[in-house]
Amino acid sequence: MGVEHAVIEFFYRYFWEPMFTRSGYNAVNTIVYALLFGFGVIYTYRWIIKPLRIPVDERLFWAVTPMVVFGATVRALVDGGVLPENPLILTPGVFFTAFLLILPAIYLDSRFKTYPKITVGWGTVLALWANYLLVVNAKSWKPYELTIIHTAISWAVVLAYYKWRPFDRLYLYPVLAHYFDIASTVVAIHFYGYREVHWLENYLVNWFGAYVYYPWITVILIVVYYVLKELVVDEEERRFWYLAVYILGLGPAIRDPAQMVLQV
Repeated sequence: MGVEHAVIEFFYRYFWEPMFTRSGYNAVNTIVYALLFGFGVIYTYRWIIKPLRIPVDERLFWAVTPMVVFGATVRALVDGGVLPENPLILTPGVFFTAFLLILPAIYLDSRFKTYPKITVGWGTVLALWANYLLVVNAKSWKPYELTIIHTAISWAVVLAYYKWRPFDRLYLYPVLAHYFDIASTVVAIHFYGYREVHWLENYLVNWFGAYVYYPWITVILIVVYYVLKELVVDEEERRFWYLAVYILGLGPAIRDPAQMVLQV
């Protein structure tokens, strides 16, 4: 009974409670979620994408984007009180929900040789519904303006660098997504007093301020790029990792401005 109680308490403290209190990530759930994410990427590619013969190219990036927009916007709508709290649409549950929603569409596209039409159409319908709720409940669009300005400046720098010294074209998508995420995070923390929910980044922000995100994420993106180039020999699988990094950046990039628009 004592061991069972300790396990329940451990799960509640490190996994369940942070979903509902917005207390953020901690060292324990960060490691567990990272492992789940890594295994998820590997086996999604090997058991789903590869058997269905879905090419990992720019079309796949565009195909999953509407579903990412849907999931991220729904997450913001929960924080804004527009939708009720439910583990399936809180972080990290919303990732699994979006995955389960897009899976049948990808299968049907493969089955009927319509890829990516069904996947894009289904995701777009869901994204439009979520953003309709966002628009009718929005209180201020100023945060979006600031986010767009920060994003435009950083994208101009990234694209200039890419033109000067090109890297894998598909990796440009996650790079741009993460600079969009940086912009939304910087605006949220620096201009609106939000708190960083990731435990390590929270220390960095407290020490150096919100703009530390630019060099910090830049270093991470460079390291990830070369690690993947070195460790993932199969080009298609490596591109699927690029897609995973893209989703990790685009999700929060969409969610954070939506939260600010709702004045959460």
